[in-house]
Amino acid sequence: MREYDDLDATGLADLVRTKQVSPTELLAAARERIESRNPTINAVIRPMFTEAAKAIESGLPDGPMHGVPMVIKDLMADYAGVPTCSGCRLLEHFVPSEDSEIVKRWKRAGLVICGKTNTPELGIVGVTEPALWGATKNPWNLEHTPGGSSGGSGAAVAARMVPIAGAGDGGGSIRIPASNCGLVGLKPTRARTPNGPAIGEGWSGMTVQHVLARSMRDTAALLDITAGPDAGSLQAPVHPQTFASEVQRAPGKLRIAFTTGTLFGGDNHPECVAAVEHAVRMLGDLGHEVEAAVPEYARGDLIRAWMSIVAANVAAQVERAEAFAGRSANNDDLELLTRLSATLGRHITAARLMSHQHTLHVESRKVAAFFERYDVFVTSTVGRPPAKVGEFALSPVKQFLSRIAIAVPTRFSMSTTLDMMTTDPQLLAYPNTQLANLTGQPGLSLPLSTSSTGLPLGVQFLARFGDEATLLRLGAQIEQAAPWANRRPAIVG
Repeated sequence: MREYDDLDATGLADLVRTKQVSPTELLAAARERIESRNPTINAVIRPMFTEAAKAIESGLPDGPMHGVPMVIKDLMADYAGVPTCSGCRLLEHFVPSEDSEIVKRWKRAGLVICGKTNTPELGIVGVTEPALWGATKNPWNLEHTPGGSSGGSGAAVAARMVPIAGAGDGGGSIRIPASNCGLVGLKPTRARTPNGPAIGEGWSGMTVQHVLARSMRDTAALLDITAGPDAGSLQAPVHPQTFASEVQRAPGKLRIAFTTGTLFGGDNHPECVAAVEHAVRMLGDLGHEVEAAVPEYARGDLIRAWMSIVAANVAAQVERAEAFAGRSANNDDLELLTRLSATLGRHITAARLMSHQHTLHVESRKVAAFFERYDVFVTSTVGRPPAKVGEFALSPVKQFLSRIAIAVPTRFSMSTTLDMMTTDPQLLAYPNTQLANLTGQPGLSLPLSTSSTGLPLGVQFLARFGDEATLLRLGAQIEQAAPWANRRPAIVG
């Protein structure tokens, strides 16, 4: 099926609808590609071909994606009867008894879930290199990372194993793999898609789930499928139209701000600067009003708040994992960075955590005021081209200091740990995505540039809280002006 590599999910669904192919044939195509391409990439850590075949045999719902194969991230997205390990040895045998709500919605749309994808331990770092499953490789260059924490999903879609894959974003984990793998990555507005029933608000509301895709129309169609609250959850502002209809509408003349710098520290790589400048010229040619401007916010306070809130949530995640395992975690159960984050989280007082939440709310309102003047804010998605696999591993000195901090968690050592995290090379490589998680705004990464070594580079577009529509319209306009559908890594052929 040569069409399989060429078509997005919407195109494959059309083939099924017109009876040119069957869901079984699409599953066979997905299986052939996973079995032939995955061994060198390590994106899919748990094939689910038996479950997928049973779903087809039982009769798929007549939804908009009837018969289209997809894989889901092995974190947050529970599939009843299939382990959800979250990249963690303590959870290696955790088998959920019911589907997550977002998985139910994917199934109701007729999607055929045929595997689970690799993720870093508990999703806390920006590269997908867990000790449990090993590193995922970037299909564009196997020496480089697809990023994280949805790196397995990004690699699977880039390698054309499946047209779409489930993903989650708590600090850039949809947009970073999208940039590194040449994909479309939309982080929806906070609470736009469901996290329940097992999770209320991932990372205190900063995490939202959606997909990694290759086209704007798939991105919009999948948002129509999953948008809306589940029982007992908060709700993002209701959008009166379908999201799929937005990609058919012109965006009009937008007020767009941009920066070629970074949002949370470090210097932007010259190739990332060039990617933004290229996008700015394109936006001007499309008739938009574009000017250099940056929202005002307390950068140091806000990134410390993000790190602290994440650490507190990691501590709670570890407690739940220990409760499932029926024992306290030992050094072999958790990676060093996870143990360090959990230690920091356990030593953040309730008062300090609420202070960080206050900082988040105050600074988010400053950013919201900026979006009263501008419709869209443009940055590079990442601060540098994709790193090499293993490049972000802790140095021996940092490993030593981390072990001391875990063994003797004093106020000084915890403050030093937080300082170390806010100047970590990973944050300097990925300095632009966290803002949208902190404010709850939607963010979109588009594959608009390529590095000098042939690796994809994304450009990020942020919009007002609840305004995915503007991003979808603008993204569709850019996709038409500078199409990326035919770009593919050599592994696809």
